[in-house]
Amino acid sequence: MEKEKVAQDQLSNRAGFRRLPPVYLAPLNTIGAIDREPADAAIREKREKIKEMMKHAWKNYKRYAWGKNELKPVSKGGHSSSLFGNIQGATIVDALDTLFIMNMKDEFEEAQAWVEENLNFNVNAEVSVFEVNIRFVGGLISAYYLSGAEIFRKKAVELGVKLLPAFQTPSGIPWALLNIKSGIGRNWPWASGGSSILAEFGTLHLEFMHLSYLSGNPIFADKVMNIRTVLNNLEKPEGLYPNYLNPNSGQWAQYHVSVGGLGDSFYEYLLKAWLMSDKTDLQAKKMYFDAIKAIETHLIRKSRNGLTYIAEWKGGLLEHKMGHLTCFAGGMFALGADDAPEGMTQHYLQLGAEIARTCHESYNRTFVKLGPEAFRFDGGVEAIATRQNEKYYILRPEVVETYMYMWRLTHDPKYRKWAWEAVEALEKHCRVKGGYSGLRDVYFNKESYDDVQQSFFLAETLKYLYLIFSDDDLLPLEHWIFNTEAHLLPVLSRNLKKVEDDGK
Repeated sequence: MEKEKVAQDQLSNRAGFRRLPPVYLAPLNTIGAIDREPADAAIREKREKIKEMMKHAWKNYKRYAWGKNELKPVSKGGHSSSLFGNIQGATIVDALDTLFIMNMKDEFEEAQAWVEENLNFNVNAEVSVFEVNIRFVGGLISAYYLSGAEIFRKKAVELGVKLLPAFQTPSGIPWALLNIKSGIGRNWPWASGGSSILAEFGTLHLEFMHLSYLSGNPIFADKVMNIRTVLNNLEKPEGLYPNYLNPNSGQWAQYHVSVGGLGDSFYEYLLKAWLMSDKTDLQAKKMYFDAIKAIETHLIRKSRNGLTYIAEWKGGLLEHKMGHLTCFAGGMFALGADDAPEGMTQHYLQLGAEIARTCHESYNRTFVKLGPEAFRFDGGVEAIATRQNEKYYILRPEVVETYMYMWRLTHDPKYRKWAWEAVEALEKHCRVKGGYSGLRDVYFNKESYDDVQQSFFLAETLKYLYLIFSDDDLLPLEHWIFNTEAHLLPVLSRNLKKVEDDGK
């Protein structure tokens, strides 16, 4: 019966999306998507080096893994993660906007041709709703706004429709996993009592608001606004949002709070929903500042030697561990500082700078000068991984993401210096003949490669590095929001709506 109901819903959903409405696209030169060379020769040279890294990553993906999700750069073959089910081409879709802003026109055109001919969502596949949303939906929307090519909008909306059955739960909180053919969803078996995860269901908002705009159908926006309603009606322990929520009961499961994995991008999307709405979504603003106030009270601590870190909260007890994923928060605090409650702007900029410093220390205290997956502040240890299963580095972007925001918002030259240290470390330790590989142990003086070139290395790590060495008028923060995969979403501004209404 459930399958039949889902099938009926899918048919009626698809019927509503046959014809997409006309959409106003702002000229790229007015919103900073046309690149200029930096005036400073030394900066220009560094930026050119980062573009060469992108060329090396792309060329080898094309040579050894074209059409597959990711590249195995050491064994020179394709790699597929179960996160995408049978959907293929994750690296292609993830790289589209990076190729565009780096002015790699030929590569962008070959990627677009692959999308037109081969990107297929009619597969019997169980996928991660969160991963497919941030990488595929986000990547396609971004490519559409940059290039104006209709194929990207068409594919983004088609995929969005296929994700809608995930929301068919008693509470409307979506499942983590969805078979996009049958429409049947479930949650990760390891997630507390069949729960959905805060960072997953809380990281659909930006893309789904754009899907409603691009399709002319409010259903996407309705789904994510309902998530907000559920969250607002729940009691928050100490003002905090636990990582696990049961989609059947609509209640929190265990009280575990994190600004790292399982929680991270929920907070990021509250702030960015406010900014993307041209500062009209007051509910998002209030939820964001209330949440970070509680985080500061209960999770943020200073080490004996003065490093500020964000611990994990488990039912009132702190685990003094900070993940690489948590390092995005420095940039988030700084990005939101301008709109902070009165007298708090400088405080949040300073907090962003302190988190950036801690994360830089986590890099600096390793042999390879790239940071571990998680690092601890206990037993006399500061900003160092103490467990073997936390010593790996998988080409993650969060630290350079924070450097990018801190550079844009302060222009303190140390952020460019730190970013260049990361470039040199990537070149020395992660670059191989067949691309770039993650490392199994950042403290070990001999490289042990994990043999995966993650798609987010092209989508995020290289894009943020390129922007640090670009002028501020390339993708200015007042016009563009980066989704959590660094895909570009324009501010849905009142001016845009006005121009569009006038046009009609």
